[in-house]
Amino acid sequence: MDTPSVERIETVVIGGGQAGLSVGYHLKRHGLPFVILDANPNVGDAWRNRWDSLRLFTPSWLDGLDGMPFPAPRHSFPTKDEMADYLERYAAKFELPVVNGVRVGSLTRNGGRFRIEAGDRRFESDNVVVAMSSWQVPEIPEFASELDPRITQLHSAAYRGPQQLRPGAVLVAGAGNSGAEIALDVVGEHDTMLAGPDTGHVPFRIDGLVGRVGVRIVLRVLFHRVFTVRTPIGRKVRGKMLSKGEPLIRTKPKDLAAAGVARTGRVTGARDGLPVLEDDRVLKVTNVIWSTGFSPGFSWIELPIMEGGYPRHDRGMVPEEPGLYFVGLKYLYAASSATLPGVGRDAARVVDHLAASVSKGRLTTSADMPRLRMAT
Repeated sequence: MDTPSVERIETVVIGGGQAGLSVGYHLKRHGLPFVILDANPNVGDAWRNRWDSLRLFTPSWLDGLDGMPFPAPRHSFPTKDEMADYLERYAAKFELPVVNGVRVGSLTRNGGRFRIEAGDRRFESDNVVVAMSSWQVPEIPEFASELDPRITQLHSAAYRGPQQLRPGAVLVAGAGNSGAEIALDVVGEHDTMLAGPDTGHVPFRIDGLVGRVGVRIVLRVLFHRVFTVRTPIGRKVRGKMLSKGEPLIRTKPKDLAAAGVARTGRVTGARDGLPVLEDDRVLKVTNVIWSTGFSPGFSWIELPIMEGGYPRHDRGMVPEEPGLYFVGLKYLYAASSATLPGVGRDAARVVDHLAASVSKGRLTTSADMPRLRMAT
């Protein structure tokens, strides 16, 4: 079998969602050569392949990336397909070199350069920007395999709409934002239970008059400027946000109750093929939707920077591996880092650092960087 040729390029961006496109925009602004690799068939598919009724939690005036406002009424909340189409137009407008259908299988060092293997393609680069979110690989509890095979099981990542479910009761396991919204989506056609502890909720309607002010204060002031790794309160909030569920943003407990969604405790196991709650109740359901989160899925990064599945970094820069960067991770720099309003700032900072290293004719070493303060 012939060994595939190696494609050499100065910078490889891994991930073609909003983080990767933001990085691409700033790389192009600096006039640097790069390519964006994305596993999806089309730009925007990470949004298209979500449940049908999904809308963004942020109004359109906050949803545009650098250089291109979101084309919608200022206070509207875009659908997931509108967001996907926007990203596709963004890539086209700025002629970003996105190569779709390329799933990276490993990232290693090959001498002084990075080696990226993706199926039958090989890349070598001086710089790599991993532009991916913390939500890549669906997590489902091990005991799910003990449920009766006649029970339809879906992770929230695979859920599209009630048409996927069998007749009968539905258990949505996981009471965060996704779980709550999916429960409201199915309760019109199924008896629905939402399992998991109350994570709290935003005390105003994000699509109301008060919400217009509240969203600005929460996202543009608190999440973007106050809750950062540079402030004591930001570092404290970061620990809580990474370890606990986030409050409900659009859905309120009273909305769930009014719709007929029954709240229960956590699902802890299976008995006789049925899910069991922490109070030892057995639930007779024909469908289970696991809204139980994701892992970042970075096992393909074969470099000594990983700790508990996450990379050690300083605001997206990796002192241990000069030339390696991250954008898009939850709380990479601020509480807004993984959101559309925050990803552009992180991308700009990372690319400015990368460009400065290139202009010096060398990669910045750990000695040139501030002490490593955080790991995401």
